[in-house]
Amino acid sequence: MVKMILSVDGMMCGMCEAHINDVVRRTFNVRSVTSSHKTGETVIITDEKLNESKLKAVIGETGYRVLNVRTEQYVKKSLFSFFKNK
Repeated sequence: MVKMILSVDGMMCGMCEAHINDVVRRTFNVRSVTSSHKTGETVIITDEKLNESKLKAVIGETGYRVLNVRTEQYVKKSLFSFFKNK
């Protein structure tokens, strides 16, 4: 799985977060998407990396601007993963 972290300009409130989350869910097949206007970030968990230009375009159509996209491998943490690190 892949974790994509987007820096998004223009989010001011919870409704802004909801607009971005909704358009990502409608356009792409994702496991989860969460946005935070406080940090200015949207985090997307998906099976495969999404098309960045299409992602920027659909978010841009809602009035927000994607400044940066970082991608990293996502490892799901289980309930007992805390004990594995000891």
